[in-house]
Amino acid sequence: MTAQPRGESPGPSPDAPVTTTDEPRPVGTGAGAVAGDGAVTDGAPDGPAVADDARDGSGAEEGGSGDAEVGEGIATGTAPDGAAADDAPDGSDVKEAGSGEARDGAAADEGAPDDGDARVGGSSGGDEAPDAAADAGGQGGAEGAPVLSEAEAELAAQRELLERIEKRKAEKDGPIDAGGKLSGTAADLLAAVRAVESGQKPATAFYDSPAPTPARRTTPAPEPAQRRAPEPAPAPRAAPPEAVEAVAAVLSTGGAPAALAGPAASLLGERAGEILREDPWQLLALPGVGPDQADGFARALLGAAAGPDDERRTAALTGWLLEQAALRGHTALDADQVRTALGGRGVTDPAAAVQHAIAEGVVLVFQDAPEESGEAQEEEAQEEPEAPVAPVEVLLGLDRYALAEESLADGLARLVNGGDKDADWSQAASAAPSPSAAELIRAAAAHGLVAHTGGEAARAEPAALIAAARGLGLRALGAAHSVDGRGRLARDTGDPEAAVTLAGLLAGTEGPGRDEEGALALDLLVVLDAPQLDVETGAMLVESLADGTRLVLSGDPGVLGSAGAGQVFADVLAARACPRVVSRTPDAGPIGELVSGIGIGELNQVEAPGKEVVIVPVRDPGEAVHRTVQLVADSVPRAIGVPSADTQVITVGHGGPAGTQALNEALKQRLNPGPGRFGGFDPGDRVAHVPAPGRTVPGVVVSADAEGLHLDCAGTPVVVPQERVAGSVRHAWALSAHQAAGMRWPAAVVVLPGDAARGLSRAWVYTAFGRGERHLSVVHGVDQALPRAVAEVPAQERTTRLRALLEASQESQEQ
Repeated sequence: MTAQPRGESPGPSPDAPVTTTDEPRPVGTGAGAVAGDGAVTDGAPDGPAVADDARDGSGAEEGGSGDAEVGEGIATGTAPDGAAADDAPDGSDVKEAGSGEARDGAAADEGAPDDGDARVGGSSGGDEAPDAAADAGGQGGAEGAPVLSEAEAELAAQRELLERIEKRKAEKDGPIDAGGKLSGTAADLLAAVRAVESGQKPATAFYDSPAPTPARRTTPAPEPAQRRAPEPAPAPRAAPPEAVEAVAAVLSTGGAPAALAGPAASLLGERAGEILREDPWQLLALPGVGPDQADGFARALLGAAAGPDDERRTAALTGWLLEQAALRGHTALDADQVRTALGGRGVTDPAAAVQHAIAEGVVLVFQDAPEESGEAQEEEAQEEPEAPVAPVEVLLGLDRYALAEESLADGLARLVNGGDKDADWSQAASAAPSPSAAELIRAAAAHGLVAHTGGEAARAEPAALIAAARGLGLRALGAAHSVDGRGRLARDTGDPEAAVTLAGLLAGTEGPGRDEEGALALDLLVVLDAPQLDVETGAMLVESLADGTRLVLSGDPGVLGSAGAGQVFADVLAARACPRVVSRTPDAGPIGELVSGIGIGELNQVEAPGKEVVIVPVRDPGEAVHRTVQLVADSVPRAIGVPSADTQVITVGHGGPAGTQALNEALKQRLNPGPGRFGGFDPGDRVAHVPAPGRTVPGVVVSADAEGLHLDCAGTPVVVPQERVAGSVRHAWALSAHQAAGMRWPAAVVVLPGDAARGLSRAWVYTAFGRGERHLSVVHGVDQALPRAVAEVPAQERTTRLRALLEASQESQEQ
């Protein structure tokens, strides 16, 4: 079968050989073939990748005995269908703390925004718990530099940019463009909400005028800017001891853990004790605290006065629901969803509760439908009355995400309208290494904002664009999501100075530095791994670009989305806010062919003469762990030639008998046994460091001392302070697919125990299977759930406002 570009169907494979019983199966791809129309076919002529003897037990080894080999003597057997997942599917960075709902998994489609409760003091098994638990003060460790750690520099840059965004927004006289926050007194606000929701009036009736055009920044002079050393970030302000003591006393009275005293005092300020006595439900603002715990705390303090309809409770619950939705990727929620969720939490009048939360400023209300001109409204008034207009969709959101989406939409519109659109890069395009690269160069020359889509092989095209622009004397740079992505981009461009991580660029620790106005000294910026760009990072990025700077967003739309709220790349593509260049470069080899098929909903068999793709069937999670350890420690190094240190295990969730925790424990015992004398870690342990929420940096433990845990992260020494180790470092022989996004390894072992079926989606399988460069082993225990997920379970849709804002901006420019 010939590999096809991402987005093109390779079609069915009628000539694929039937896998016979009792024979090694090094090239199968799943327990069933997926037909071209998306239907799962049992017993199709092509034959399943896992032979039918796995179902009747003939030829299967018992009890997980025997060894899993790459291409030799592979055991058969399947896990029982319908096994309940022991842990949430992939994503502590994507789900409500303590819930079993994944942002991009099948379980996430249930729509109720209030599933599950967080545990006081932290969640016990959610995916990527360090990501979700990391606070704004920064969970990351300090780098070896004596002045400032990367995480602290990043946080300082974020604070500075957010302040600049807020200042720009404050300068606007009118309401927020394209809907936005309703203004006026509380009574007027509530009346407006009721009128909009009932359909009596369009939302546009409540806005006086569009927001003024934001001030445009001038392009900096072309001279290279000197890299500015980052200023020391202010240390996280510790709460005064007396405030912590006061909070501890209140927590003790309410039966809450004393460990919450410090975080509560830092979050709520010096009056934290008084605030919690007056409004116990403010405890919900702390990470890891759920409604049940807050209700119990309130009852202990207020007694019978702590009723389910207490306005303090309903306001806190409304904000909490939106915070939990943000962990699942949403920047807003439909008002009906919020009311339904409040009703499920015992609120007898959810509508009144939502209106109270709006009046108190806990949440904002939006309606981003396209606005009609006055002439259109007059014409409609003269026409015959038609069927009643359906009520418009009203969204509720938190101000931080509203601010980010509004700023991002403004910034992208600014870039679209800027730039030298008459630039002649024809000679550079003619010298491009591929037609797709030439098309991208021509598009970037003519437009200030360009979207580029493609698979792994297509990453060579933005690399060619960067090299061509630098050859023209332009200040061009590529920013990747991970250190691994930065390294691959540097190899593709042939210039290490042309590649940075996006986090390092925004923090000022990488890249050319900023000019006197705070803008990045760049003429062209290419952001790779664009699906990993969340809305807050996107807003800070565009705010950092001067007028005239060209921005290219490049990535694979089939992979899992960002760990943070929003779906910037998907919204830009859906809004058609800029030209889109679709790569025609296919991913080569059996793995590329397999993943390309998954991207269009087909789980095809592939020819893998070099054992590039191997299926290892298992019956249960215990056998899955056993086979995984054998593959990493023995079979893959011996048969494929990839050492254990270059093989990455990927699974659906952190908890459960075959989650990352269980797999890491088993892999450590085999590969680097030790007592865990440094907070559970030993020198040589593979770890994942989370310097900020949503960022995973692989590393290896070097040592530990009074200063903290010393890591080697791709050649960069990192020191994680002792107090941050538990919250920001974990073992990483096994990762979740969300943690692995944006990175690749020579070999990948994807573990799919039977209880993982609920967490599978096309995007999850696509992401996980694409992490291996030379070899992919699939420890397969989900039977037909795998082809079914590929064919029928898309990634969960996220509720955002960015697409509507971009579309409204385009319409206003066309008028």
